[in-house]
Amino acid sequence: MAKKDINFLHSKKQADQKLTMLTCYDYPTALMEDKAGIDIVFVGDSVGMNVLGYESDTEVTMADMLHHLKAVRRGVTTAYLLVDMPYKTYDTPEQALENAITLLSYGADGVKLEGWEKEAVVRTLAENSIDVCAHIGHNPQFHGSRRLVRGRTYSKGKSLIQSALALENAGAKLIVLEMVTKEISKIITEKLKIPAIGIGSGGNCDGQVLVIHDILGIGALALTYTKAYEDYENLTFQAICQYKQEVEEGLFPTEAQEFSIDEEKLAKVEQWVTENL
Repeated sequence: MAKKDINFLHSKKQADQKLTMLTCYDYPTALMEDKAGIDIVFVGDSVGMNVLGYESDTEVTMADMLHHLKAVRRGVTTAYLLVDMPYKTYDTPEQALENAITLLSYGADGVKLEGWEKEAVVRTLAENSIDVCAHIGHNPQFHGSRRLVRGRTYSKGKSLIQSALALENAGAKLIVLEMVTKEISKIITEKLKIPAIGIGSGGNCDGQVLVIHDILGIGALALTYTKAYEDYENLTFQAICQYKQEVEEGLFPTEAQEFSIDEEKLAKVEQWVTENL
């Protein structure tokens, strides 16, 4: 299959076909997501808390993102590769452009940034032919871990709709809606020409995104809008415990995991040891 680009993603919205998007932070996972046909493989700044052990995703640096982007890039053949711009790397249009160019030079197809009033930044990137994915609703970089559903009042619902339209008008090619009421998400999705990807924002969006650790059941954070498709953490823990037990009891390795030297050559080695050591 040909490499997926922004036109491909837009064509799925036009054809009323759902888009799939998953976070990814390493080469083996990138291979699997790409093989599975995930449309958008996303190197998110969620790498901070899910992989690097940071207390907040705001601790993630450009160096962190570039390191993981390079790894994921090696595993992606057909998917659209999107990458987060970390906190404080797009405060001004000029700063955003410089950092976005760097991310693209490391293999990203597009960049994602958070914020409801980032039209100037989006416009500058778009004018320089950079695909931008906007992100409104709950913005982890600015709202922290206090997760509140957005769009539950007239004024806030109206503000979300206006912001989405303004970001599209500025040149955004995609938009993520996080923890937005399903009714407001539906209106935004229907009014936008660009795809709206939801996370905790209902099933009316053009597609969905989740964190790979959440769908695999890794980590203690249980969010109501996620779904664990596997109990990877428990299965991995069981495997580690079994390995520990077998080593301690002398059950591993067995002959199947061992290698031997030819008896004649071994005899020469043993003779040398006897005579010299």
